[in-house]
Amino acid sequence: MSIRTATLDGVATLEIARPEKKNALTAQMYADMAAALRAAQADAAVRAVLVTGQPGIFTSGNDLEDFMKYPPGAEDAPVFAFMEAVLALDKPLVAAVTGAAIGIGCTLLLHCDAVVVSDEARLALPFVNLGLVPEFGSSLLLAQRIGHVRAAQRLMLGDPFTGAEAVELGLANAVLPPDEVLPQARRLAARFTQLPPAAVRATKALMRAPVLPALRQALQAEREVFVQRLRSPEAMEAFQAFFEKRRPDFSKF
Repeated sequence: MSIRTATLDGVATLEIARPEKKNALTAQMYADMAAALRAAQADAAVRAVLVTGQPGIFTSGNDLEDFMKYPPGAEDAPVFAFMEAVLALDKPLVAAVTGAAIGIGCTLLLHCDAVVVSDEARLALPFVNLGLVPEFGSSLLLAQRIGHVRAAQRLMLGDPFTGAEAVELGLANAVLPPDEVLPQARRLAARFTQLPPAAVRATKALMRAPVLPALRQALQAEREVFVQRLRSPEAMEAFQAFFEKRRPDFSKF
């Protein structure tokens, strides 16, 4: 299974387990993650959710071959269902990030309540590089979190950044050696299980309430443009260059 789930002592763990493909996400994996999050939300015994990857890799983002075979279109597409499941989760969401966190592997962190990254982590938001636009509300949330110019550097130029920079930017709580990341994330998730659960959920809801209407608007706008951009000549050139292992040529556009 490419998505492994387990629940222990009040913490539901969702593990991305496709290391042979650098944890690249397929439509089926998005569907499985959405189902796991909905199950965690419905389970009263679950007090926190932990998402992690494999040693040295969180996720390299979308599996482009699968993405082109099953492009998202309707609002119930698996990737959008996953996003909705994250937004519907009223319990704490913790991420343990080692290695690469690309695309949605990075935008997901904007929706987490605690994030631990490794000092080997490399995060990137290369949407424009692929002829696409940001997703998962990142066009709104990233600029709110780190300011416009620093967000533009990551979203418009696609500049990658390190785990230490993620902490400095306010995207993560701590940067640690790789073998310490998951244990620390588990400790953080376990702390939530010792607190009054309704108070924790209410606090998360209050923190999200001011931005939620704007976030919903951003998600809808991003979805519409993203789907359009998938069919654009620029995106076709970027994807073809990826499969042919060459640099894309955007000079003709």
